[in-house]
Amino acid sequence: MGAWLVSTMLVGQLEETDMNLPAAVPEVLSTDLPAGAFLLDVREDDEWAAGHAPGAVHIRLRELGSRAAELLRDREVYIICRSGNRSGYAVQALAGGGLTAINVADGMTGWAVAGRPMVSEDGAEPYVA
Repeated sequence: MGAWLVSTMLVGQLEETDMNLPAAVPEVLSTDLPAGAFLLDVREDDEWAAGHAPGAVHIRLRELGSRAAELLRDREVYIICRSGNRSGYAVQALAGGGLTAINVADGMTGWAVAGRPMVSEDGAEPYVA
């Protein structure tokens, strides 16, 4: 009976974990981002302030629903966070609302590792927080 209980618990954990993952979404690596792409950063304010891509637009993930109307509907929206996880959820949500959204799968971490330009809000040396 103990083995059955453990098996049931493990299966339940796997199912719950699977439900928490975003569905497959279109992705690109930061190094493959097209020139002039519309880049949306969905990180928190402190992460944005520490370092972000020049020209990116900042809308926190938790505000995305109420601010989605601010986004361009006539072009692709590339979405970035620190690691690609939150941006994956954002892509899923925006695609459900009719936008063409693409996840930057390696996030700002990959962006920084690739040596792509970054700026900070206070002029200090930018970093990925």
